[in-house]
Amino acid sequence: MPATDLEQIVSLCKRRGFVYQSAEIYGGFRSTYDYGPLGSLLLRNVKEAWVRSMVQQRDDVVLIDAAILSPPQVWQASGHLANFTDPLVDCTECKQRFRLDKLDDPDVCPNCNSKGAFTEAREFNLMFKTQAGPVEGTGADAYLRPETAQGMFTNFGQVLQTSRKKPPFGIAQVGKSFRNEITPQNWIFRTREFEQMELEFFVPPAESPQWYEYWCNERLNWYIEHGIPPEMLRLRAHDDDELSHYSSGTSDVEFAFPWGFDELEGIAQRSDYDLKQHAEHSGERLDYFDPQTNERYVPYVIEPAAGATRTMAAFLLAAYDEDVVNDETRTVLRLHPRLAPYKVAVLPLSKKDTLTPLAHEIRLLLAERYMVDYDETQNIGKRYRRQDEIGTPLAVTVDFDSLDDRAVTIRDRDTTEQVRVPIDELLATVGDRLGF
Repeated sequence: MPATDLEQIVSLCKRRGFVYQSAEIYGGFRSTYDYGPLGSLLLRNVKEAWVRSMVQQRDDVVLIDAAILSPPQVWQASGHLANFTDPLVDCTECKQRFRLDKLDDPDVCPNCNSKGAFTEAREFNLMFKTQAGPVEGTGADAYLRPETAQGMFTNFGQVLQTSRKKPPFGIAQVGKSFRNEITPQNWIFRTREFEQMELEFFVPPAESPQWYEYWCNERLNWYIEHGIPPEMLRLRAHDDDELSHYSSGTSDVEFAFPWGFDELEGIAQRSDYDLKQHAEHSGERLDYFDPQTNERYVPYVIEPAAGATRTMAAFLLAAYDEDVVNDETRTVLRLHPRLAPYKVAVLPLSKKDTLTPLAHEIRLLLAERYMVDYDETQNIGKRYRRQDEIGTPLAVTVDFDSLDDRAVTIRDRDTTEQVRVPIDELLATVGDRLGF
């Protein structure tokens, strides 16, 4: 069954090279993490699966990659300089700082249990500010983006012209965002540096409700299609007091984390707020002229916005399993094949020179299409267990019979069943089993 304790996944990820504490040799830097050999592959696969579904398999969405640094005008127009804040309180007894809206009891300090010791709440802006250029001053102020969305709005006119799309159509982006979170927590779930996968889908205003419903269902199903059990997911509509300043309606895809249901992705109805704000502040026209109806309008926007790093955590938690094989307990990550860091492992039965040339030949054959792990250390049983624990769907064993019959053994991660396959048919067989 899926992991019920976050520590199960944190421990596995550190042991096997998925996620490390950043700058750990210096004591670590709070709320920052480095993604190791397996974690970087898994995170890349999560993002590629998103792009495949949201861009590659559609004809109404294009992809861009906007800058991380941007001038204050962008964030003034979007409302982030005024509204992108959290209510902050300090405990006068223990001197700890908390987000008021995240406290179970707004009158009791969760650190020292003091009652009535909080200061008055003050708004804390979450944006990281820096200086651009060699001279400090307000003219050199710049901000690290707290979301990827604004780059899609500011480039709307250029994308519309160069892509020759028309509403309804979308602009997608995957990339880093930065928020100076007051209370980063729960491993890679809430951090100050993270990756987002966002779509801005521009529609005629009258079609906004139906597209909002469409994207809520589409995004919920994406997680199910990639291996998360439906019972671990839910779609929750925001209450009015939760809505962002730009939203007329938002629903979250939530996952059953060990601490309870929490957000994976928000699907927001942003109306025409952003395009109108940027048009007003920049003096540029950001609208669409429909030659069929002879109508000019500012499109409404539906925004599915997912966190890539917290989505990676959810996939790990959902895929974690323990079962018994040959009277031994094994840990296995039942990751969807598209998400697994390695799709295939090539395992020569022996390190003898008679086997390794053929094993490397097979590795190169498979590596033309798939990410492949090659492992010749320890006995074959322990190597199978290692591949199970890191989520590799298939293992190909090269034995001494392979030298004579030009065949290898394919082992399935989930069932542990093994079949003999001719090397000439190996690539086709692996493709059939993985589904791509």
